[in-house]
Amino acid sequence: MAANYNNSAWFYDRLSRLVYGRALINAQVYLLSFIPPASKILIAGGGTGWILEELTKIHPSSLDITYVEISANMTALSQKRQTGQNTVTFINDAIENVKLAAGFDVIITPFLFDNFVDETVDNVLNHLHNLLKSDGLWLNADFQLTGRWWQNVMLQSMFIFFRLLCGIEASRLPAIEKRFDAVGYNVIEDKTFFGDFIVARVYRKGI
Repeated sequence: MAANYNNSAWFYDRLSRLVYGRALINAQVYLLSFIPPASKILIAGGGTGWILEELTKIHPSSLDITYVEISANMTALSQKRQTGQNTVTFINDAIENVKLAAGFDVIITPFLFDNFVDETVDNVLNHLHNLLKSDGLWLNADFQLTGRWWQNVMLQSMFIFFRLLCGIEASRLPAIEKRFDAVGYNVIEDKTFFGDFIVARVYRKGI
């Protein structure tokens, strides 16, 4: 069963701010600054949709955004966001089930892959990889372990909480960097947050 954040939609943003302050937000906002004007963008797992308003602050118009979110409650919250003159298509489904035409300029995966076991990670990554055009940008934010004891404590607590509440299948972080490297992506920029526990990374797809 795919993870579904319906149960946590109403308090998810407040909980994340309580635990991480603005670190989750800052990591994603950092990534948005790399998006060129008039981009065709795919957001996979956008949550409550605040990222749409942050995007609109940078680009009030000219963006063509496809917003995929498995939670109906999260999608409903996202549809209330201010998106300026940008075009936004909302799809309420698991990203691996969504049939889309290839040719996106930018893919954004905010804290998506840490929900999945390895097989699902591979399926989702390959699916998205085929939708991104050559030389396109993939903006990924996620957690990482850098050897600090408290990181693993927080990570396991988070996995247990969201497994019970939302049915996520993961119990450890996937080796996401190796996967991007294996399919020919180059790291353009990256930045860490919250004691290196959170990493925002800009990948460019090989030609």
